[in-house]
Amino acid sequence: MQAWEDFIQKQEGPLGTDAVSKWLRTLKIVHFDSGNLYLEAQDSFQVLWFEEHIRPQLKSKFVNNNFRPIKVHLTLAESLPKRSNSKFLKKEKGAVIPPVHFFKDKIDPAMTLENFITTDSNKIVFELFCQLTGYNATTQILEDPKIALASFNPIYLWGGGGSGKTHLLMAITQAFKKQGLNAHYARAETFTEHVVAAIRESQMQDFRKTYRNVDILLIDDVDVFARKNATQEEFFHTFNTLHSSNRQIILSSKCNPAQLEEIEPRLISRFEWGISLHFEKLNLEDLKKVLEYRSKSLGFPLLHEVNEYLLETFPTSHSLLQALEALVLRSHLGSNAQHKGNSLSIDLQSAKKMLNDLSLEEKKKALTPEKIITAISAAFGIRNEDLLGNSQAQVYSFPRQIAMYLCRLELKLPFQGIGRIFSRDHSTVMTSIRQIEKKMKESDRELLSYFSEIQIKLRGRYNADS
Repeated sequence: MQAWEDFIQKQEGPLGTDAVSKWLRTLKIVHFDSGNLYLEAQDSFQVLWFEEHIRPQLKSKFVNNNFRPIKVHLTLAESLPKRSNSKFLKKEKGAVIPPVHFFKDKIDPAMTLENFITTDSNKIVFELFCQLTGYNATTQILEDPKIALASFNPIYLWGGGGSGKTHLLMAITQAFKKQGLNAHYARAETFTEHVVAAIRESQMQDFRKTYRNVDILLIDDVDVFARKNATQEEFFHTFNTLHSSNRQIILSSKCNPAQLEEIEPRLISRFEWGISLHFEKLNLEDLKKVLEYRSKSLGFPLLHEVNEYLLETFPTSHSLLQALEALVLRSHLGSNAQHKGNSLSIDLQSAKKMLNDLSLEEKKKALTPEKIITAISAAFGIRNEDLLGNSQAQVYSFPRQIAMYLCRLELKLPFQGIGRIFSRDHSTVMTSIRQIEKKMKESDRELLSYFSEIQIKLRGRYNADS
């Protein structure tokens, strides 16, 4: 069925070729006609994966030649053997599948409260966590906490990429552990992967022990739970278990609870029970402070031109510090270092040469008009050529307006420059952008829903150093 093959190919961008090959292409086509497609799954886990990741997209993106939705009927192969609940699951003669281990996400040891750079936008949040963990910012010593755990529960941090949320979550996790508390940090993606693995291998009891037998649970980027029904269900009960027993829950997200899309209302209401704290993305002055502090702590003074080069080339605190640390290490290993007292200094030409690989990698991650167009086309299930074409049909004009708006908002392109990309005059571009701005101010739900999906597809850009 060509429509199904076209749909599958479009999923390779957002989901990845490996995931599509493993979970979509292995679905058996039993029967199809112009309005229906009957598929057969290999096991219940494949059904669960399909319902979470694919089903929500079918209505708008899987259509026939008349642009009418094709209904997908998914059944489970009847001849499959039932899974065993034993610790080791037999697959073939002489072969076993070991039980799932719910490994914790690694904590970056450099992400501590001592290394956290405070700015005007995060001072209040930092002070709250200092009081909660007992960290004295003046003496850099852990003392008795001044705020009892679960006084604010949950604590919900929100802000865009580059604001330092991940650094702070990892920092307080380490501080809590030094106080002898069982603090469990996990990315939302990891929590989801663990839910899926536990369902697949019938190890929900072990999964729940991992996430519910803790003093403090810290989950990074809960907006990732969008459209993952099984994950939301499990997190709902995990949240209730911890909250009812007065144990601390700390969450982070790209947006405030009220702006979360495709998250169950009962979860959103719980996120609003405690305190919600906003993190602003670090501006240029903040990044200068981060760079100055870190280079000083490393005993590695930077020439003014090298400092400017790093700030221009690496726009987030994560990439900036990664580049600085690479520069320090490589300068010690190379012969381009000039001694200044007991420290080292690097000239601009040498710095560029040493960081060439990281600079190229940063350019690949950088947002471009092409990446915006591709992400929006994928979100709306249309081709790039259609978005850039001349058709004024709503199915093409609406995503085209969003693309123009994002090129202006994210890339700061002039109206004439955007017009050249979309083959429109600047007045048309201005009108299109104003229409989207109006919808944004009115909190148009359809537009916000698409924006959420587009941001996920541009995650490499939006998630940098979250």
